[in-house]
Amino acid sequence: MLAVRKVRRKLRMGTICSPNPTGTKTSSEVCNADWMASLPPHLHNVPLSNLAIPGSHDSFSYWVDEKSPVGPDQTPAIKRLARISLVKKLMKKWSVTQNLTFREQLEAGIRYFDLRVSSKPGDADQEIYFIHGLFGIKVSDGLMEIDSFLTQHPQEIVFLDFNHFYAMDEAHHKRLVLRIQEAFGNKLCSACSVESMTLQALWEKKCQVLIFYHCPFYKQYPFLWPGKKIPAPWANTTSVRKLILFLETTLSERAPRGSFHVSQAILTPRVKTIARGLVGGLKNTLVHRRWRQHYIPKH
Repeated sequence: MLAVRKVRRKLRMGTICSPNPTGTKTSSEVCNADWMASLPPHLHNVPLSNLAIPGSHDSFSYWVDEKSPVGPDQTPAIKRLARISLVKKLMKKWSVTQNLTFREQLEAGIRYFDLRVSSKPGDADQEIYFIHGLFGIKVSDGLMEIDSFLTQHPQEIVFLDFNHFYAMDEAHHKRLVLRIQEAFGNKLCSACSVESMTLQALWEKKCQVLIFYHCPFYKQYPFLWPGKKIPAPWANTTSVRKLILFLETTLSERAPRGSFHVSQAILTPRVKTIARGLVGGLKNTLVHRRWRQHYIPKH
C-alpha cells in the first residue's frame, strides 16, 4: 500500500509526465525514460512483483480507425448501428483511452501494457490488429515501436499483457507469436519463477520483455507466460469511492508469491453513462469530471 501511495504522490508532483511538446527533454523526462536503470542498487535484486510499476489501460487505443469495420468485441446491435457513419465517430470518443503513442508512454515511464487483439474481416494479409470497439494499428507496428525504445534503453523492462483475443484461430495465434519473435528476438524472457524476476537477473540475461498470454496457446512457447501469472481484478464501477476501496482490498488480498498483480485504477462506463455523455466522450464524461471531483489524478 505504501508503494501505491508513493506512486500517487509522484503523479501529483508531475514526475511521471508526458514528453515535452517542444521536442527537448527535461531532466525529469530523461529520468522517466530510464527510471528502472536509475533505481538505487538495493532494489536491483528485489522481485519485480514487489515494485510499483506504472501501466496503462487499453494501451494501444491512442488511435482507432473509424473507417474500419466495427470490431468483433462489439454486440450485433452496435454493429448494425455502426452502419451509420456518425455512430463510428461517437464510438471513437468512447474507444480512445490514451493520448500518447507507445513510444511516448514508454518515455513517460509506462512499463505495463494492456493489449487486446483481433483479426480483421476481409483483411487479405491476415494481419493482427489492436482492438477496442474499433480497430487500431497493426500489432506488428506497435511491437516494433516498443522494441526500438528498448534497444535505446537496454535496462528498461516491459510487461506486455495480451489478455483479450477476438476472431482468432490457431493460424492467427501463430502469426501473432511470429510477430512477437520478429520484434523482440533475444529480448524475450522465458517463463519461470516470478520471484526470480529481478532487474539484476534480467540485466544479466539481457532480457527486457515479459509476454503474458491469456490463452492455452502459451503452452507451445517457452517465452509466453500464462495469464494466471498476472491477475488483474476489475472493479467495473463508475464510482471513485468504490474503485479505491476495491483497489485497496484486492491489493491486500493478492497472492504473496507466484504471480504479479495489476491494480486497474480505471472507471468503467455503464450504458446510461454513455447515453448521458454520448457526444462528450469518455475523457470528458468519465475521466476528467470524476477524477477532478475526488482530487485524484486521472489514469
